[in-house]
Amino acid sequence: MGYKLPNGATFEHAATYAVPLAFSAISNASEAICTVVGSTLVAGDIVQLASSWTPLNSKVVRVKAATATAITLESIDTTSTQVYPAGSGSGTLTKVLTWVQVPQITNVAFSGGDQNYQAVAFLEDAQGREIPTDKSAAKMVLTVADDPAQAYVVVVAAADLAKSVQAARLNLPGVDKLYYGAYTSYSLQPTVSRNSLLERTISLALQATPTRYLS
Repeated sequence: MGYKLPNGATFEHAATYAVPLAFSAISNASEAICTVVGSTLVAGDIVQLASSWTPLNSKVVRVKAATATAITLESIDTTSTQVYPAGSGSGTLTKVLTWVQVPQITNVAFSGGDQNYQAVAFLEDAQGREIPTDKSAAKMVLTVADDPAQAYVVVVAAADLAKSVQAARLNLPGVDKLYYGAYTSYSLQPTVSRNSLLERTISLALQATPTRYLS
């Protein structure tokens, strides 16, 4: 049994990236291995994936092992050939070079990600039933104190303008880290209310399931 408070957690947004590294193949394995050429990645690097395997596309993951020709993605299980058809899945790995902290967060709100269902009822049924389909789109919204001088402002404003998937991470107390691939949006002006903080919002429309590393 274990539990902890989120107090002391920090949030970071990717600030700069390396040139994308193409991988020509990716294995079906308990920890996927990407076939590359001339890689300089090392264990511990954080990379953003682009892949023709939809469940991997836009995920942000950690490199477990690396050589010039093979990159192992930590805790990325691709053994299911139903989900990850063998012989496909090629794409790119983009290393995050630097991060910028988003300080003065007053609230973190998650929405979406709920299971959707299809109602089914046959003529002979006395009661209908539901079967699972997909999950709803997920979003993470950070409410932050308005402070235009902070270094992250330029980064998230540029990400908003770029309309491209960006990497972000939540550093929980201890060693837990959650990584996200998302479209970033930054509110143009602060909320204004008497006797309340001037605040802005940073919205992250998640494009892949989060990746969590416990150590």
